[in-house]
Amino acid sequence: MIILIKNLWLHISLKRRKQFLALLLLMISTSFFEVLSIGAVIPFLGVLTSPDLIFDHNMAQPFVQIIGATSADQLLLPITIVFALAIFLAGLLRMLLLWVTMRLSFATGADFSINIFRRTLYQPYKVHVARNSSEVINGITNKTNTVIFNIIIPSVLMINGLFLMTAILSILLFINIKMTLIAIAGFGFLYLIVIKTTRNMVSNNSEYIASGSTELIKSLQEGLGGIRDILIDGAQETYSKNYQASDIKLRRAMGNNQFIGESPRFAIEVLGVILIAGIAYSLTLQENGLSTAIPILGALALGAQRLLPVLHQEYAGWTAIKSGEASLRDALELLDQPLPDYAHHSQSELLPFNNDIKFENVAFSYDPKMPIVLNNINLLIKKGSQVGFLGSTGAGKSTLLDILMGLLVPTKGCLMVDDIEIGKENYRAWQGHIAHVPQFIFLSDCSIEENIAFGVKKNDIDHERIRGVVKQAQLVDVIDALPQKYQTIVGEQGVRLSGGQRQRIGIARALYKQADVIILDEATSALDAKTEVAVMKAIEESSDNLTILIIAHRISTLKNCSQIIELDGTGINIKDYKEISV
Repeated sequence: MIILIKNLWLHISLKRRKQFLALLLLMISTSFFEVLSIGAVIPFLGVLTSPDLIFDHNMAQPFVQIIGATSADQLLLPITIVFALAIFLAGLLRMLLLWVTMRLSFATGADFSINIFRRTLYQPYKVHVARNSSEVINGITNKTNTVIFNIIIPSVLMINGLFLMTAILSILLFINIKMTLIAIAGFGFLYLIVIKTTRNMVSNNSEYIASGSTELIKSLQEGLGGIRDILIDGAQETYSKNYQASDIKLRRAMGNNQFIGESPRFAIEVLGVILIAGIAYSLTLQENGLSTAIPILGALALGAQRLLPVLHQEYAGWTAIKSGEASLRDALELLDQPLPDYAHHSQSELLPFNNDIKFENVAFSYDPKMPIVLNNINLLIKKGSQVGFLGSTGAGKSTLLDILMGLLVPTKGCLMVDDIEIGKENYRAWQGHIAHVPQFIFLSDCSIEENIAFGVKKNDIDHERIRGVVKQAQLVDVIDALPQKYQTIVGEQGVRLSGGQRQRIGIARALYKQADVIILDEATSALDAKTEVAVMKAIEESSDNLTILIIAHRISTLKNCSQIIELDGTGINIKDYKEISV
């Protein structure tokens, strides 16, 4: 656990570290005023019960001289004011400390969440394909919150508690060393027993909280993501029960750990009251009886009133940290995701592309244990050409174009652009040439205009270019019929649009990018023949140097291709449209 927290500290920015050091100084100041408030009880109660003893005491003489008191009665008001002021300042600092702790803890948690999301977005496509998105979503949301509530806040409070305990115990040892040592031994022994008894249970619950929260997100995603099929098939109860099974176990584990963290407080409170009663009895048996006992007893009672919550806070903090251990481990894995070099720089210059794209002996497999998807692919694509790709499902068409787009790295062989090999150091410079239109278009729940200018800030959108590409994508009539025109909100995943309208927005998006390589992956499958012809003609006429790569099952879509690449799972065959259409 200590190693995990050290690793977490490495992910905290320099600015936040300085703020945590400032928080440390505030903790020390708060501890000092706690001691001052406890110490002020003795003279305050002494003045109330035996003012002459306080007035004649050697330690009180500097204070007597400062206020110019000539009799014991004149001490009551000044000491009352000092005591009240000490209590007020201690309370004010505690409140300030709590406010700073919460602000800093949640700000740090926000840093972690943003960092995880940013690092995740920069991960290679192969990484995203290999894992379930619910793991990442859970890491960014729930597990980051767990780090805040179960790691950062408890850790800060435990450090503050250590300062307070040290300060309070110091003053209590000064007041009555014997009773303080008995209290330390009794309370410490009780908490050690509880920790030893519950450690394994807390750790097991921690593991389930980490995995169960991921299962919960997965159930939600699958249930809401497949809502059309769920409604049609009447599968609501199945998905509700899946969610219920994950949720009940998760809440039970969280509740058990919460109980373990809070329950010892009641035993400690009972033990504390018994201890104070025993101290009161023993003090009354000493010389001077109650007159000596009351000030000391008052200080010990106030010290215990401050100490017991702090002692319980230390234990509750330990329980919280153990409860969040597994979630912290998962969050650190996401925080440790490497960032590519280009993430630290502004947009790199485009790679020169004047001649051709070449695949040289390219082979690819998603995993060494899985079958090879592509094997020994050699292919030359000239700039400005229009190339079609055909093949049965699973033949590797999309994988081949994913390699061309720099999303996947060949297992063997290489991708060359103008005789320059595409690798980690330059794939972003190559991707700047490419616009991709998949069969299923991703649309944000925002306006049509923002979806076309995907990734561009709203204030930076070129409205004239938007209207030009809308015309090319045959969307003018569709948008003109909408009440809010270009500002119409499309809904989540474009649910308020038809499949054909979504595909045309995807095509408009590609044209807006003004790329010189456009990849159409079944991008016109939802269009009628007449609209498809008009859209393809507009794309072809948009630039003389435009390289168009098309995956299609409809052979007529490929009629203007200069060559057609047929994949059969073992290699490629290069044909022309006449050979295919026959």
